[in-house]
Amino acid sequence: MNKALAGGLLALTLVGFGSAPSVAAPDGTSSTRAAGDAAKKGVDFAGTVALSNCSGSVVRTPQSKADDPALVLSNGHCLESGFPAAGEVIVDQPSTRTFKLLDAKGAEKATLTASKISYATMTDTDISIYQLTTSYADIQKKYGIKALEIEDDHPVKGRAITVVSGYWKQTYTCKIDGFAYRLKEGEWTWKDSVRYTPECQTIGGTSGSPVIDHKTGKVTAVNNTGNEDGERCTLNNPCEVDRKGNVTVRKGINYAQQTYGIVPCVGHDSKIDLGRKGCKLPRPAAARR
Repeated sequence: MNKALAGGLLALTLVGFGSAPSVAAPDGTSSTRAAGDAAKKGVDFAGTVALSNCSGSVVRTPQSKADDPALVLSNGHCLESGFPAAGEVIVDQPSTRTFKLLDAKGAEKATLTASKISYATMTDTDISIYQLTTSYADIQKKYGIKALEIEDDHPVKGRAITVVSGYWKQTYTCKIDGFAYRLKEGEWTWKDSVRYTPECQTIGGTSGSPVIDHKTGKVTAVNNTGNEDGERCTLNNPCEVDRKGNVTVRKGINYAQQTYGIVPCVGHDSKIDLGRKGCKLPRPAAARR
């Protein structure tokens, strides 16, 4: 979870710095150049948001209606209340968190407000989904910005992608290198994580960034972590564990959590319904009994 910028000693330990670094693309070019390269692929900042400590995006599913309350997707470790414990699942908790909505060029167009945390966890995946006080239609009418659509199928190995950070107004373009059967970091374990090729050298504050598939133009994953120091399965140093239990450490490689599994769980009026057919997101402990 080295991709969040949160207050407190824990965050300083995870991030490794307390002030803003100079923003540059992985190859040393400027963020403007990186954004330009992404734009050539039809990727821009429209619909992304900046949180107080992370990045995110206004998202919809293929079935979402224009008058449904809009949703914001980020990481579970980006919650204002801190990291959920391993095994913890949060549903329908009140929240008044705010998000800075960006336009295509990265300019701030509006401040959006949450009505609740619809869903959040760091178990099996690392996601948070906030429901807003405004609808998709209102956002588009007032600000001319459409929500990003979540892809309803598994990410594809070798596909070109761009990680779009609303926090830094920065993009990172690379490819999907493959998938980690299990990705373990500290007390948390995530399933079927997306592994980037080395070009995507994401930094603190890019947590929760949407990962855009160049072919579909849709959100295929959400950026969440990377191995900073080459350590084995420690905080800021996730390791890959295969089906046989073999551990692989990839220093300098970053990861994301696939998002297609969210789609079956979103029902009428943007409600997260864990009982819907096809929904396999982790449930709260009480619901598993």
